[in-house]
Amino acid sequence: MTDQVSFGYEDVAPDEKTTRVGQVFSSVASKYDVMNDAMSGGMHRLWKDRFVRKVKPQPGEAILDMAGGTGDIAFRMADHGADVTVADINQDMLDVGVERAIERGYDSLVWSCQNAEELSYPANAFDAYTIVFGIRNVTDIPKALREAHRVLKPGGRFYCMEFSTTSWPGFKEVYDVYSHKIMPQIGKMIAGDEDSYRYLVESIRRFPKPPEFEAMIRDAGFANTRVEMILGGAVNIHSGWKI
Repeated sequence: MTDQVSFGYEDVAPDEKTTRVGQVFSSVASKYDVMNDAMSGGMHRLWKDRFVRKVKPQPGEAILDMAGGTGDIAFRMADHGADVTVADINQDMLDVGVERAIERGYDSLVWSCQNAEELSYPANAFDAYTIVFGIRNVTDIPKALREAHRVLKPGGRFYCMEFSTTSWPGFKEVYDVYSHKIMPQIGKMIAGDEDSYRYLVESIRRFPKPPEFEAMIRDAGFANTRVEMILGGAVNIHSGWKI
């Protein structure tokens, strides 16, 4: 790693980013899902449904849902009969997910506090690895991608959904104004935390463009990589296979 990594628009030491990202998600955990609805107009639900359809979870498959936090993706995959392990570096996010799982009657999920860069699982343990809106918050992204490759079985599949910047003329300008000016204010009104949501917006701006991130996935060892762009690249579904 370099001596510094991005935390929003700041460049900070790796350890500082890990600590500060943890503080962000501990702060927003209790309002995270409400905020997702408010900021996306509910569209995040459609994106997540689309993502899970791409993953095609099967009954009995072992799937690791990294940065799974509040369980949104895990619940959808469990509905297909998959055996899902929900992992997140932030225990506060996991606590919200466990509470939601109890309320909804999901009793087969496994919940585990894990660092995406140093997973405790053995090699060749999972049929699929998913990470949704989480990879950009990882301190050492290439290392996390290599770990994803390591824990997948041969023939296993990697799926990641992440925000980036849109290339659509007209919409790009509207999206920039909305994300920089309005989203932090929504965070202030609903979650009482303007700064955390300003960081989340800035982290999207600093995240690699889809072709660059796809190259990073290939560099981690994945083959047959693809990217499906939504809203001109504002949201992207990346995939790859361990062969």
